[in-house]
Amino acid sequence: MATEATFTVPSEEFPLGSVFEQLPGVTVELERIIPARDVVVPYFWVRGTAAEDIENSFAAHPGVKGIQLVDSVEDEHLLRIEWTLDYAGVLNTLTETNIALIEAVGTNQQWTFEIRGDDRSDIASFQRRCRELEIPITLTKLHALTPIETKPEAALTDSQQEALVLAYNRGYFNSPREVTMDELGEELGITQQAVGSRLRRGINQILGSSLSDLEKSSR
Repeated sequence: MATEATFTVPSEEFPLGSVFEQLPGVTVELERIIPARDVVVPYFWVRGTAAEDIENSFAAHPGVKGIQLVDSVEDEHLLRIEWTLDYAGVLNTLTETNIALIEAVGTNQQWTFEIRGDDRSDIASFQRRCRELEIPITLTKLHALTPIETKPEAALTDSQQEALVLAYNRGYFNSPREVTMDELGEELGITQQAVGSRLRRGINQILGSSLSDLEKSSR
């Protein structure tokens, strides 16, 4: 049965982690990917800083060939990265073991990856390969996928659902709001930028699923 897992690595153990040396308050989020031999996460977001010199905030790393700023919206910046494909890191190990990356978010404390394999043995193979390469991953969650649901929450990742439920219960969506994004971040143990990202993506998933169902029912 298809299995999802969450694991963490220290911030400095991932190539993009060098940004936290100059910009400790930012959040980095990788675009979702399906493994491919010649393409590994070409885009990522940096949130919580100004656009000036953001490219220069990423120090040289053996896993990175180059980084280019693509677009900016307020304090959110989309960048394109060219990886060194023979670098023995987390992303290449995911590709090598045919594991799909669902979500990856980095802060100055750690990187958190959510991944999916066709079954539990795929996750185990990924763990073994990381040990062989001395990549210090820590598995924090492992669960089999439930049967396909038609409800909107079926499209949410665990982290998105956790953030949305907490925000709803604490009155974040009330008017006036009864809790700030900073306070939600403290409860979840993540930055306010990461909270904002999870809420936006979760709401987008729910709206997309609900509107699609409405469109189908009106036909």
